Amino acid sequence: MSSDRPAPKKLGARHKARRRAVDLLFEAEARDLDPVDLAAERSELAIADDQVAPVHAYTIEIVRGVAENLDRVDETVASYLQEWTLDRLPAVDRAILRIAVWELFYAPDVPPVVVVDEAVELAKQLSTDDSPGFINGVLGQVVVVAPQVRAAAAAQLQPPSA
Repeated sequence: MSSDRPAPKKLGARHKARRRAVDLLFEAEARDLDPVDLAAERSELAIADDQVAPVHAYTIEIVRGVAENLDRVDETVASYLQEWTLDRLPAVDRAILRIAVWELFYAPDVPPVVVVDEAVELAKQLSTDDSPGFINGVLGQVVVVAPQVRAAAAAQLQPPSA
């Protein structure tokens, strides 16, 4: 007997890394801690205590990237919030959007469609019923400017030609 329900998504290592990054960014903001320091602390704890889940390298990369580019990421998110401010968003939505915008701008190995899909999936798992649609709408606008931002970032990394 077949069911009309879609099969549950298989969640890979990068999805789990993103989810852990959401947790770390959320906790760091709630406790007013540096997210990079918190991620490093959790990594060390995982090494010392086999009861603590290891922190995936991509989680560290995300947390560091978001922290290093927080002003640009937040300015971008804020520019697409109609009649809202970043501070009014649920903290988990802020963390999800920060990760997604960072990936759209600074992780060229991740296709934009994957970034948006992952962010929406995280919102479904972790936030309110309205959050997936809201996050999809914001990211749908950010995706349009992401190629220019990626190109500008890549150009800054290129050595000047002689």
